[in-house]
Amino acid sequence: MPRQKTTSAPTLGVKSEDKAQRAVQSVEVGGRLLLALANSGAPLVLKDLAARADLSPSRAHPYLVSYGRLGLIEQDAAGRYDLGPAALKIGLACLQRLDPLKAAEPVVRALAMETGHMVALAVWGNFGPTVVRLIEAQQPLHVAMRIGTVLSLFDTATGRAFASAMPLERLKEAVAGPLGGFIPADTFKANLRELSTYKAEIKAHGFTRAIGSPIPGVNAFSAPAYDLEGAPALVLTVIDNQDRLPSAWSSPVARALREAANEVTTRLGGKRPE
Repeated sequence: MPRQKTTSAPTLGVKSEDKAQRAVQSVEVGGRLLLALANSGAPLVLKDLAARADLSPSRAHPYLVSYGRLGLIEQDAAGRYDLGPAALKIGLACLQRLDPLKAAEPVVRALAMETGHMVALAVWGNFGPTVVRLIEAQQPLHVAMRIGTVLSLFDTATGRAFASAMPLERLKEAVAGPLGGFIPADTFKANLRELSTYKAEIKAHGFTRAIGSPIPGVNAFSAPAYDLEGAPALVLTVIDNQDRLPSAWSSPVARALREAANEVTTRLGGKRPE
């Protein structure tokens, strides 16, 4: 009698989903060429494009031929390659469907779960930095903040993160308020001196902080996530009592916040300004 087939038990240490998520290596290799073109900012000759994708020119060329037939890339009279109309169509479709808050949601949730601190997500609203998402700390934290709260531009870490990337004229309008109130010259100069400090913090660390201010005993770190133009689309903020949230720039929480903001920037297709 023929032997019956038996179903073997799954191998220990190998997740069943790993088998379901089989990848096509050639697609990943070819994708490196498209990403290299997207990141180049200008058309590239075959040699330079292949080098950026870590491929030999002979290996890269067949992929480019196929992508050319699909309209994903095109070649000019000088032989340089660039993204084609099909790539533009895909990019525009992504932009139309892009919801920054939806893109940031899983990152913010993961950050709150990892750190245990309160995490706030803010956008720039009509009246300034406005909280649109708030995840409470795992331990009691008495902070008068809720969805819809408008935060101070210079007294809070969130506001400082926004202010650090604003053009000067827009910053002046923000300080004046929605009614365009008069700003004394000395006040605005003081604001600019503060701003230089926050800009340096963002440049050096990727985030800024507020230590015991504006709420005594409460610390906060804020990191901007950038859009395509290098402007802050969102600001992620971690908040907690100073005995639970150290103020050190190199703390694990600060690093986790920076990584989260970078991930949101990537999800938005953004770039950090130079």
